[in-house]
Amino acid sequence: MSSLTNLQSALGIDFNNTSLLQQAFIHTSYINENPAAGSGDNQRMEFLGDALLNMIVAEKLYHEFSALPEGQLTEIRVSLIRQEKLAEQATALKLGDYLLLGKGEDASGGRNKRNNLADTFEALIAAIFLDQGFEAARRFILAGIQADIEAVKAGQLVPNFKALLQELTQARFNSLPDYEVIESTGPDHDRVFFVSVSLGDMVLAIGSGKTKKAAEFEAARLAYAKLAGDV
Repeated sequence: MSSLTNLQSALGIDFNNTSLLQQAFIHTSYINENPAAGSGDNQRMEFLGDALLNMIVAEKLYHEFSALPEGQLTEIRVSLIRQEKLAEQATALKLGDYLLLGKGEDASGGRNKRNNLADTFEALIAAIFLDQGFEAARRFILAGIQADIEAVKAGQLVPNFKALLQELTQARFNSLPDYEVIESTGPDHDRVFFVSVSLGDMVLAIGSGKTKKAAEFEAARLAYAKLAGDV
């Protein structure tokens, strides 16, 4: 495992209590295999980091996009902080190198798993907040999303609703959505496809488009809006 001194240098933060930083990298598998380690895993910190992340990004979007309604702000927020995005930031900081993992989790590639990286990134946010305060956590979070916010302003960043729907259904139902072309109409040069997206026997939504991919995207967008609204 890499030295946390290197990480503090990369972050530009000198922790007052390095045990907080250490705990951000303790995976549940490590505690399961080392119950006498004397400290807990990073799940409570992940919980706190997730709450901070959502609130700080929501506040930023509220001020940056004053003309947008709640629904669009929610779509942008979720797209900016979805698991894939957090894992990308964690990878850029090489957070996987600092993880304390159980032997089995380590052997199965746990340092590179997207969920582990995203969870650790959230735990790191909590560690920064607990040690350095709210403004330090805010600066860290906003620095990581600034490029994407500029892309949204330029119309270059469209929410990936298929990815968002998959993450939502995995988290809430432990299941992945299925897409099926149920109909196509019109002549070959002007076809319209209709695609359903389902969880098991439950049809979540039906989307249409000039291509199968476009119809899948629309179905995912409608399904995500429906499920996200049911929270």
